[in-house]
Amino acid sequence: MEGRTSNGPMAATKIDSGTDVNFGALTRILFKHLKSKNVNVEYKHKVEDIKRTGDGWELKVRGSDTLEYHKAKFVFIGAGGGSLPLLQKKKRIPESKHYGGFPVSGLFLVCKNPEVIAKHHAKVYGKAAVGAPPMSVPHLDTRFIDNKKSLLFGPFAGFSPKFLKTGSNMDLINSVKPNNVFTMLAAGFKNIPLTRYLLQQLRLSKEQRIEELREFVPNAKAEDWDIVVAGQRVQVIKDTEKGGKGTLQFGTEVVSSADGSIAALLAGASPGASTAANIMLNLIN
Repeated sequence: MEGRTSNGPMAATKIDSGTDVNFGALTRILFKHLKSKNVNVEYKHKVEDIKRTGDGWELKVRGSDTLEYHKAKFVFIGAGGGSLPLLQKKKRIPESKHYGGFPVSGLFLVCKNPEVIAKHHAKVYGKAAVGAPPMSVPHLDTRFIDNKKSLLFGPFAGFSPKFLKTGSNMDLINSVKPNNVFTMLAAGFKNIPLTRYLLQQLRLSKEQRIEELREFVPNAKAEDWDIVVAGQRVQVIKDTEKGGKGTLQFGTEVVSSADGSIAALLAGASPGASTAANIMLNLIN
């Protein structure tokens, strides 16, 4: 409220309870537990190919200086933006046809002034602009990263053709196949307003982003904030009975084979930890 005049109406809903979870730390705890149960966890390995065998699947896995082949009766693909390319490998499952993906990155303003960070202790959400996608709801967030308090504002849409932050610039082009090219084209024609919104976001200068921040923090100074790329997501596109060809999926897609031997999780719009457990339980069923 600091720096705000009182002649405009204001409304807010306040919830006192809330948590901030360090999912990096949580993941390391879970992996440590798996190791205690004699589960082998391999780091810096990439699955390059998946092939069907007589009684399951064979995975081609490349390490920093190794090439391995592993066989399994069940394979779960939980690779974020990397899930779709793995589904599209040779001898793919029929259920994966007519799926596409469009990569979108998220940009945030991050405060570097300790005095400003100390004043704010909440997650404050506003409303998405008219015509903006549902995942673009602006918010001013207190976050604790490695026990250090920080302050973020966003998200702003960005673009990279990569499906992962460390992926290839050819990821988007390589994902277009004969069975999904019309699905991808249909999505483009049906979502021209969304494309226009993305282009507008890409053209924003830092000062224009600071102006949006000032709706939350009226006296925000540009020199107190830096722009960072927060993450990369792949928007899921598929053909549906209700939406027709090239429908954008703003949730999480579970794709599994008819025989139940392979399943993949396609997270199109960052569903968050609140739904992760329920999604995985449904997948196991």
